[in-house]
Amino acid sequence: MKVWVDMTNSPHVPFFRPLIRLLEERGHDVRVSARDFAQTLELLEAAGIGHDVIGPPHGGAGTAGKIHAMGLRLRALRTWARPQRFDVALSHASHELPLAARSLGVPSSYAYDYEFARAQHTLGSRAATRVVAPDAIPQERLDRLGATAAKVRRYPGLKEEYYLSGFSPDTAVLSELDLDPSRVLVVVRTPPEVSLYHRHGNPLFARVLERLGNDPTVQAVVLPRTPAQRDGLREAVLPSLVVPEHAIDAQSLIALADLVVSAGGTMNREAVALGTPVWTTFAGKLGSVDEALIAQGRLAELTDAGALVLAKKTAAPAGTLRNPELMLDLLLSALG
Repeated sequence: MKVWVDMTNSPHVPFFRPLIRLLEERGHDVRVSARDFAQTLELLEAAGIGHDVIGPPHGGAGTAGKIHAMGLRLRALRTWARPQRFDVALSHASHELPLAARSLGVPSSYAYDYEFARAQHTLGSRAATRVVAPDAIPQERLDRLGATAAKVRRYPGLKEEYYLSGFSPDTAVLSELDLDPSRVLVVVRTPPEVSLYHRHGNPLFARVLERLGNDPTVQAVVLPRTPAQRDGLREAVLPSLVVPEHAIDAQSLIALADLVVSAGGTMNREAVALGTPVWTTFAGKLGSVDEALIAQGRLAELTDAGALVLAKKTAAPAGTLRNPELMLDLLLSALG
């Protein structure tokens, strides 16, 4: 069987890495298309996943730019995929894939775990053969996106618990970044400023950076999403911030950190899965998954930078292990 996987953002690489391995172990031929955005291409190269860069980069923060880039990429994807005669197409929140696949008569699965990115998920949900989502999202929220109960397949827990199953952190990331083990290690993820669902600014996040960056007992590794964010962080006079030059082993860093503060979603849930205390500064509407984690006390919602507890982590609790084969089989259910 010939399988098409599309990756358009950094979190897609760890999600699909074990699934691609399983597909290849089952004897399937996997081809990956990718978009040049955030650290996607760097992470693909680091993971040794062969890929073709298809279409233009991200269209930026504005709606017009996104629509223009999407149209160009859809045409490029169809041109690339048509002669390859794929049997099935898989993506996680890459809404262009089910649109392109449907136009080519290829069954597709579209997975996501945040239901309020309404524009992109409505497109992807309606075009896809199958929608794969966590149990935490109520069906009525999926119905609004065109993901009917007949189309949806569910998985328990967090998607991060599937791709991090059996994960062991590599301490080499600490020496790579020249981190001081005597200081409190904080991992910080910047806001998704180019996302349509995150239009408003986040002054709380700026206050968090100021607090961490001026504390000599702390080293805060800040992981930017875009080159513009990286440049802005480097210009800030905040001596305790560490801004990597390139994509790093973020999962190992999170597992070894004392604390994670993230304005996004995936890194929050990776911290939960790996047993590292985590605070969210997300300024958009919380999705069902994060609502459930907050209610369970596994994720803390930060409203005041002064409330951060900057201390060395005690022993991490054992994570929940999930079988990635279940995730793969749910995605392959698009075949009928």
